[in-house]
Amino acid sequence: MSPRLKDRYNNEVVPQLMKEFGYANIMQVPKIEKIVVNIGLGEAVANAKAIDAAVGDLEQVTGQKAMITRAKKSIAAFKLRAGMPIGAMVTLRGPKMYEFLDRLVAITMPRIRDFRGVSPNSFDGRGNYTLGLREQIAFPEIDYDKIDKTRGLEMSFVTTAKTDAEGRRLLALMGMPFAQTERRG
Repeated sequence: MSPRLKDRYNNEVVPQLMKEFGYANIMQVPKIEKIVVNIGLGEAVANAKAIDAAVGDLEQVTGQKAMITRAKKSIAAFKLRAGMPIGAMVTLRGPKMYEFLDRLVAITMPRIRDFRGVSPNSFDGRGNYTLGLREQIAFPEIDYDKIDKTRGLEMSFVTTAKTDAEGRRLLALMGMPFAQTERRG
């Protein structure tokens, strides 16, 4: 059974984007390639158990095994040596990616306090979007009583779009709640 969001992409988003951007071929239509979810842990230098907690949270949220990221360089000012664990990440593709995006847009974002939409300005110039959340407890999979500390996490949505406008429209049609930008004169 294919995820609900993938069906929506194939049946609604592709025809809409073909019409809006005038693509001649269905293969030109941008799609989401992967979602990279990442937690950076500066505190892991002093507290080794923080890595285990972050990896557990990330695995609960994404439903996939997390990989520990390690420092590439030694930085004396941060008491950091090359090879020390400083974060955790998960790369989601295929059905798990669509499932995660669906849960993020439909369940997690509405649970965030004072949520007015995500910034439409976090594109990188090539159609990829990065979104940061301040607390992992926004996800319903996280048991509030079992967390030791609230941690932020970052999600990068890698698309095949060539421009930010194409990427923004793709994510908007997929349900990403972009904030309305105000014009101040």
